[in-house]
Amino acid sequence: QVQLVESGGGLVQPGGSLRLSCAASVRIFSIYAMAWYRQAPGKQRELVARITTEFTTNYADSVKGRFTISRDNAKNTVYLQMNSLKPEDTAVYYCNLMRLSLSYWGQGTQVTVSS
Repeated sequence: QVQLVESGGGLVQPGGSLRLSCAASVRIFSIYAMAWYRQAPGKQRELVARITTEFTTNYADSVKGRFTISRDNAKNTVYLQMNSLKPEDTAVYYCNLMRLSLSYWGQGTQVTVSS
C-alpha cells in the first residue's frame, strides 16, 4: 500500500514563504513522476507543479516564478518551495505520485495566506 505523507502547511502572511514536503512509502521512488495539486473551497482541484523522473518540471501559470518543485530520490521526498505567497494561493495542497496507470494521493495539507 503506497502512502504519501505531506507536511509543511500552515498560516502565512502575504509575501511570505512555505516549503511543503511529501514523503512516499515506495521501494523505488525514482521511477515515479510527482506532482503537487491544490484545491480551494468551491473550486476544482488544479495542477500546481509537476516533476518527472528526469527532473523536468512544469508549473501552472499562476505560480511560475514563485514556486519551485524539487525531489530527493534518496529520501523518497518531493518538495514545493512557495515564495511570494498570495491570498489566492490559499488551498489544500495534495501530493500526487504517478506511473503509467497508477496514481496515488496524499491526505492534503492546508495552506492559508492571510494577514
